[in-house]
This record gives sequence, C-alpha cells and structure tokens, in this order.
Amino acid sequence: MNTLVRLRRAAIALAAISVLTAGAANAQTPIKFSLDWKFEGPSAPFTVAIDKGYFKAEGLDVTIDTAGGSLEPINRVASGTYDMGIGDINSLIKFRDQNPSAPIKAVFMFYNKPAFSIVGRKSRGVVTPKDLEGKKLGAPPPDGAYAQWPIFVQANDIDASKVTIVSVGFPVREPMLASGEVDAITGFSFSSYINLKDRGVPANDITVLLMADYGVNLYGNTVMVNPKFAAEHPEAVKGFLRALLKGMRETLKNPAASIESVLKRNDVAKKDIELERLQMAIKDNILTPEVKANGFGSVDPARLDKSIDQIALTYTFKNAKPKAAEIFDPSFLPSDADRKTN
Repeated sequence: MNTLVRLRRAAIALAAISVLTAGAANAQTPIKFSLDWKFEGPSAPFTVAIDKGYFKAEGLDVTIDTAGGSLEPINRVASGTYDMGIGDINSLIKFRDQNPSAPIKAVFMFYNKPAFSIVGRKSRGVVTPKDLEGKKLGAPPPDGAYAQWPIFVQANDIDASKVTIVSVGFPVREPMLASGEVDAITGFSFSSYINLKDRGVPANDITVLLMADYGVNLYGNTVMVNPKFAAEHPEAVKGFLRALLKGMRETLKNPAASIESVLKRNDVAKKDIELERLQMAIKDNILTPEVKANGFGSVDPARLDKSIDQIALTYTFKNAKPKAAEIFDPSFLPSDADRKTN
C-alpha cells in the first residue's frame, strides 16, 4: 500500500471520528434550570448531580442559575426562558389559574413538607402565632412563605388587622429582625434560622413557627417543567429526574462531602452553616414520613387535593378549582422501586 493511499485512508478515518464526536456532542440535550434561591445547602442534590456527571450520563447538558425567591422560577419556566425549575407548588397553582395559557406542571416534589415559616424572637414577645398581633412582621413580597400568610392567619385565628406588615427585601430581612426593627419575619425555616444564628442571635431567642405545624397543610417546592419542552423532550425530563434522584441519594448519604459542590458555586458560603442548613432541610422537609413510605418525588393526590381546597379558603379561583392530576404529572418520575428511600 503506497503512502498516498495510507494518507487518504487516515484522512477518511479522522473525518469519521470527527462526525461521531460531533454527533455525540449534539446528542446532549441542553436544559436551563432555575433554582428558587442562591446556591445554599439544600441545593446540593442539583449541584452534586452536575459534578458527579449524573446529568451528563443521561445525555443532558444542564446549566443551573440562582433566583430571587421561590416565585421567580415559575415566571421563568412559564415564559420558556428556562426549561425547568424549582418553585412553590402553591404559587404555581395560583399562577396557572391566572394564566391558563401557560399550563406548566409539577413533576417532582422536592420539599414534601414545606419550609414556610414565621421566624420571630422570644425577646420581642413572639412565641406563638397569636403573639404576632400588635407586632411588626417583615415580609419580602416575592417570598413563598409570605404567600401563605393568609392561610396561616385563618388557621390560627390571627387578627391580621393587628399585624403591621413591613415590606422588606431579602437581603435585609434577617438583619432587620436581628436589630429589632421588626419582631418577626416570613421565610424558609432553614434559611432564616441559620442566617439569624450566623448574625449572632442566640438560638434560644429564635422562635421558628413552621407553618406546616400550625394548620397550613400544603406541599412545598417542586420541580416544574415548561409544557412545550416536556412535549418535545419527554425523555430528557425523565433523565433529569433520574439524575436528580441520584444526586439526592448521594447528598443524603454524605451531606458533608456534598456541600463542597455548593461551596464552589458560592464564594461567601461557609461550610458549617450550609451543612447545618442542608441537614435541617433533610430532616424537616425532604425525608418526611410520607417520603419514607411512598418514595422520593411523588405526591399523595388526596393530600394535594386537600391543599388546593385550603388555598381556596383565602384565594378566589378565576377558573374551576383544579384537581391534583391537573397540577402534578407523575409520568416523568422514575419507577416506584427506584424512588424508595432504602
């Protein structure tokens, strides 16, 4: 075989390899995903799934961005700016009612028990829900916890007219409570409690009223998907949830190591603080008795229907009150066996 023939064959082989390589690259389906907040401890299952290559193994090129609260991802996903995201399912229910042309659906329940809380200080006289009467409550308007305030008020027979709502931004929420400018705030339990401790407020002076323990019988933050993306890329959505489930299992198995994937994305985060935040979320919101019984990611349709009924107590639906099946689509979930907690 002469040199010219060898060179031609080598060129053909290189060209074939280039085509195959390009094909493999093109096979990676891009997914833009919106978190509900900053890169903090509870976001570890998502960052671990990236760093461990779980998304890539499913043929996905996932990019994850932070957001300014659990309501913002809903708008992002509805508009198609983001393909998927995580946000408050109760706000999603209201959003769908107000925007019937954007029927985004929940596909994986992340916080089986919501972290919505009223966080106050005992030294400011806040120990029980009724203690909020005559007090100042700091609440960021886009806060998912504040969105449940009307239900919390009704469930605990609070005279809302006696509570002064102070509109605050997320960055100054805990500092204002720490300085005594407000007596309590709305927020996620694992965020506000840990942030207050970090600002020097003694743990025994902090009251955490987890709304789910005070009559607010709702689900929490859920993974949601843009309907157009789901219709065009159903296997990608399934692959995303499989990878997320692996990330969640790895995080629960080794929280301390998993926090490292969060810290590399948040320069100001402190390991001990984010680890405590993650462990608090796992204990109170992720690994609940219902999850232990039914597995990760799913919902109890009867419970979701009852939560919609509770939303209707303080929110007037413009359209027919939805059923659980219209809000949560379980068809993308991994199998029941794969979702078991042990």
